[in-house]
Amino acid sequence: MTAYRLPATDEELLAECDVETFRSSGPGGQNVNRRETAVRLVHRPTGITTTCQDERSQLRNKVTALERLRERLLRMGRKRKVRIATGTPSRAHRKRLREKKHHSEIKGLRRRPGSDD
Repeated sequence: MTAYRLPATDEELLAECDVETFRSSGPGGQNVNRRETAVRLVHRPTGITTTCQDERSQLRNKVTALERLRERLLRMGRKRKVRIATGTPSRAHRKRLREKKHHSEIKGLRRRPGSDD
């Protein structure tokens, strides 16, 4: 897979996207019920979708959706940190066994006396 080059400007990034507007839900009163203020961006090269319906303005929602898309594309380009597997420390292992033994003794005290069959 070739590396994706992130465009420098929002206009270039927007040119790579399919923009869809729709009616949003939530606060905003009659404005959001009647007008298509929510924005959905689908990035064609990667297939990543972002939506925004936070604001009453379609323009502000588009700007916010572009910021979210840019963040996701940057995150996608980073390499994941390799996890180094570690074992349980012996002190923690001994503590766990001690606690299990203690819990077992407490439960043993709940038994009926004389039922040592």
